[in-house]
Amino acid sequence: MTKPAKQLDYHTIHEIFTRFAASDPEPKGELNHVNAYTLVVAVALSAQATDVGVNKATEKLFKIADTPEKMLALGEDGLIEHIKTIGLYRNKAKNVMKLSQILADDYDGQVPSSRAALVSLPGVGRKTANVVLNMWWHYPAQAVDTHIFRVGNRTGICPGKNVDVVERAIEDNIPVEFQHHAHHWLILHGRYVCKARKPVCANCIIRDLCIFEDKNYE
Repeated sequence: MTKPAKQLDYHTIHEIFTRFAASDPEPKGELNHVNAYTLVVAVALSAQATDVGVNKATEKLFKIADTPEKMLALGEDGLIEHIKTIGLYRNKAKNVMKLSQILADDYDGQVPSSRAALVSLPGVGRKTANVVLNMWWHYPAQAVDTHIFRVGNRTGICPGKNVDVVERAIEDNIPVEFQHHAHHWLILHGRYVCKARKPVCANCIIRDLCIFEDKNYE
């Protein structure tokens, strides 16, 4: 487990995100979707799975089932045929069908834009809700995954003993002008540079600001 670091000061954090913004002004999530509904489904399917694997599974699925009503018409067995390459696909299929039914019955087929309503849906937790709020409605919600948890603690940007503490640290310590894209910058940095087993510190644009002791320059 990553050892929690000390909290960086405001000026250092501001410089870190200034560099992230200069390097990638409009970072994007890597899950393919065509509307709010398919985003909810894609994020729900991505639990304990890779974005690449989910995108492969949903490429054909979202062409025929991009609304709750169409998903219900496809049926659970039909959905399973599309997502059976994804881990935990049977349980995920059940949740997708249940949340689709709720959206069709209670929300006129539309995805609600409140966190409370989103997390009430089967298979949708706080992380999924925050991804949808951020990516679809551009609300500065912070979806903390394993990459953000690792980067936040290694660097001192947003340290915490659990994801809830890290989420609060992002909200409290990252300047507001960077809040909208913060979680995407952190996820992408953790996925491609600050990797779990072998970080690519030689290619890191914030290596001089990061307080991680075990830097790797190979």
